[in-house]
Amino acid sequence: MTPFVLSKADLIDYLASGCKPPSRWRIGTEHEQFLLKPDTLKRFPYEGEGEIRAVLEALHAYGWEPVFEQGQTIALKMPVQQAAITLEPGGQFELSGAPLATLHDTKAELDTHRGQVEEVLTTIGGVLLPLGTDPLWRREDISWMPKGRYRLMRDTMPKKGTLGIDMMTRTCTVQVNLDFESEADMVAKMRIGMALQPLATALFACSPFLEGQLNGYQSYRGHIWQHTDPDRCGILPFVFDSSMGFERYVDYLLTIPMYFVYRQGAYLDARGQSFRNFMAGQLPALPGEHPTLKDWIDQTTIAFPEVRLKQFIEMRGADSGPPAMQLALPAFWVGLLYDAIAQDEALQLIRNWPVDEILALHTQVPRHGLETSIQNRSLQKIAQDVLAISAKGLQRRAKMRRGHDESIYLAPLVDIAQTGRTVATQMIEMFEKTGSVEAVVRRYIHPPGI
Repeated sequence: MTPFVLSKADLIDYLASGCKPPSRWRIGTEHEQFLLKPDTLKRFPYEGEGEIRAVLEALHAYGWEPVFEQGQTIALKMPVQQAAITLEPGGQFELSGAPLATLHDTKAELDTHRGQVEEVLTTIGGVLLPLGTDPLWRREDISWMPKGRYRLMRDTMPKKGTLGIDMMTRTCTVQVNLDFESEADMVAKMRIGMALQPLATALFACSPFLEGQLNGYQSYRGHIWQHTDPDRCGILPFVFDSSMGFERYVDYLLTIPMYFVYRQGAYLDARGQSFRNFMAGQLPALPGEHPTLKDWIDQTTIAFPEVRLKQFIEMRGADSGPPAMQLALPAFWVGLLYDAIAQDEALQLIRNWPVDEILALHTQVPRHGLETSIQNRSLQKIAQDVLAISAKGLQRRAKMRRGHDESIYLAPLVDIAQTGRTVATQMIEMFEKTGSVEAVVRRYIHPPGI
């Protein structure tokens, strides 16, 4: 039998198959948090006293099913809801939420997840810390999770950028995954997402500390990502070109060096090798073999731009933060991109922004936050305009619960845009009063007061 050989058209069709009518659009929210011991605030290891594995096993009682790798529980899944709990390389605890119809459903999901994890941690002895970067501990203090792909990435990252290991072990994010109707709609959403991602980084800045000291940034997580791997990260200028479409994004993914090929439960080392060669049966890691569709799906996951295209669009530029901010992130983007009027207004707002100025904005925002400017306007002023557009978009969606539409979830962002005081600047103010990063951190742990 002649083996099936993927063509470039197949790769394009995979992305294009994500197109769906607005009636089927959903909201998928992902957020990461650190698990800490309440007395020392040290990070949980995978095994040992106060271990992550015990947290995963305890969550079985809530209906979560284990996912194994080499006999170790490395994730949990809830197949019916299409949700998962996964571990980032340094044990950051991530909820990959189900595709949900409204932000009210998202709130219920986040509340349920936090309640389950906090109940387990109360028994085991632990707390959650939702910040953009680890504020206290060195790389050497952090245990690595037993996942094969992370071992390959760990060895590669220092060769590509100065802070890749920090990205893997010391950062947490919150992101939202959104649908698109057509190729043209995808392009519009990608352009808005790329142009406004620096604004999201500024609004959600929540990582001003490193190893017990001020680090000089509002979003040190954003700074880390800018020094992780230039082949895979950042703003993609071609998104603003007339050539942008599914094929152009496939061309981009085909330039990304591979990390691995997954076969029979193991990750085979394919670092630096070419997916194009793989398609031609010339991959050194698997000579003579051709990729499956699953291999292509894996390839879509090892590019890390600020906005990532799969069969949906991921908005990836925000620090993790307190619960209200975790909900504000999907509200921000849903209001802009799930209402046709709001989406058109957002496009009009960014239409005269030169790509080089967007790139400069992206570079400057981690340090300067809302004080950063583009086109002679500060991001604080732009935030006020963008949030007004988003709020009206959510109001027009008219998804009501208990007498409220979804715009109520923008409240913390509206306050930040009006005052200019992000979570990061508030944390800095607290530090200047107390002189103690640990004292500030304890204000943000959950359950509170421990």
